[in-house]
Amino acid sequence: MNFLIFLFAIFYLILAKLRLDWAVLLIIIALPSYLIRFNVLTLPATLLELMIWLAFLVWVITNYHELKTKIKRIFKKDNNLVKVDYPFKWEIILLLIISFAAVAVAGFTNSALGIWKAYFFEPILFYILIFNIFRGNEGRKKVFLALAVSALVVSLLAIYQKITGQLIDNLLWQALATRRVVSFFGYPNAVGLFLGPIILLLIGYLVEKSRTQFKNSNFQFPISNFQTNSKFQIPKQYQYNIFNIIIVTLTIILSLLAIYFAKSKGALAGVAIGVVVFFFLAGRKRVKWGIIFFVLAAIIGISVCQSCRNYVLDKTIYSKSYQIRRAGWQEAKKMLLDGRIISGAGLANYQQAVAPYHQTGVFLEDYRDPRWLDKILASAEFRQKNWQPLEIYLYPHNIFLNFWTEIGLAGVLLFIWIIGKFLYLGFVNLFRNWKLEIRNSEGEKSNKFIVIGLMCSMIVIIIHGLVDAPYFKNDLAMMFWLLVALAGMINLDLKLSKNLK
Repeated sequence: MNFLIFLFAIFYLILAKLRLDWAVLLIIIALPSYLIRFNVLTLPATLLELMIWLAFLVWVITNYHELKTKIKRIFKKDNNLVKVDYPFKWEIILLLIISFAAVAVAGFTNSALGIWKAYFFEPILFYILIFNIFRGNEGRKKVFLALAVSALVVSLLAIYQKITGQLIDNLLWQALATRRVVSFFGYPNAVGLFLGPIILLLIGYLVEKSRTQFKNSNFQFPISNFQTNSKFQIPKQYQYNIFNIIIVTLTIILSLLAIYFAKSKGALAGVAIGVVVFFFLAGRKRVKWGIIFFVLAAIIGISVCQSCRNYVLDKTIYSKSYQIRRAGWQEAKKMLLDGRIISGAGLANYQQAVAPYHQTGVFLEDYRDPRWLDKILASAEFRQKNWQPLEIYLYPHNIFLNFWTEIGLAGVLLFIWIIGKFLYLGFVNLFRNWKLEIRNSEGEKSNKFIVIGLMCSMIVIIIHGLVDAPYFKNDLAMMFWLLVALAGMINLDLKLSKNLK
């Protein structure tokens, strides 16, 4: 195994030296490669972080003299250098400091240091690579296509598992009646956590690409193609663009199927809300009013129709999974209130910190039965039937509690600030794109739908994150900072655009 890893490292180092952009794109495609684990001099490592470190090392060496010159100029007084800061620069610095302080809270354990490295430090290295290598529309297009390839591979494996039942270790999820796909991951919800944000980003890319392609081409080909003595040929660039559109469309469809087969209700809800918000922001006035009418009609229908209301409640706050999560939230709350509101539990220390507050199980409540409590008190058989044992999970299944328990109050407040700034920059980018379209009579390409797709990707993370942990996993942390890098570079490109002067 270690020999194969060594060979791959050599191959990847050569690739990074020859084509650093391809090497970083391979990281995006292979985000699930964190599942391939090994040791380097007794230190645990993953294939994903090996690629990140090698790519970052090559980038630093390649740009050493330029980086050295820029650093000297920054500290030089009265220089005429136009400073262009990384978007989210101060947020990144604060996050690294706060998260490292959480390592101290946990006692500088190996687990805490490993989590800090994998979920905070390395994603920032990844952010720097993305931001510097893929600036501009063409660079971002490569990122979107790499994400599409990654999502396509994950989805195809999930669909194969659904059809055959193979490659699913858990017997309950493997059984036909209760089958839930896991793809490369160890549990079904990971499929939705990975694919959900990508779907919305690809929808934005697809709409932008389709609009640009069909608006610019108008299906007009060179007249020579229609000469009777020559064979009709579609231009290669047109063929390439149409192929991209087909592949991205197929990826979106298969990703939705994979999430459905994983039975990840949180991901489905996040994607559904993300799609509604996308078309509300992207659509014309009629579309916006249509969406408002549809949402109001749905709310009124659920409120009036008892069977509809019962169905929604059964799938949400009455469900078994919600009651289990609510018990975990209560335990996390008790732990925080007992002297840990400021500090949290420390990185990788949640299970140990919450153990004194853990309840071994809960009685699953039937909210429709007014005599449910009486039955619980009166019947041992009924109690046994409704008893649900509880385990201590790695994290409470809520994105804000995740950050609060792991890196403290300052960490969760900073995380909320980052999300708020991300969405704010999204609206700023939309406004600047609008100005760009108005002032440019030649119809220069904008990023309107890509910006909306980015915003809605973050919305998917937030919605799913209300009932799950969409950051504290190697691939998901990379995904989060990939979205932040894309939003930041679009904002910077628009800010520096001559058309906005």
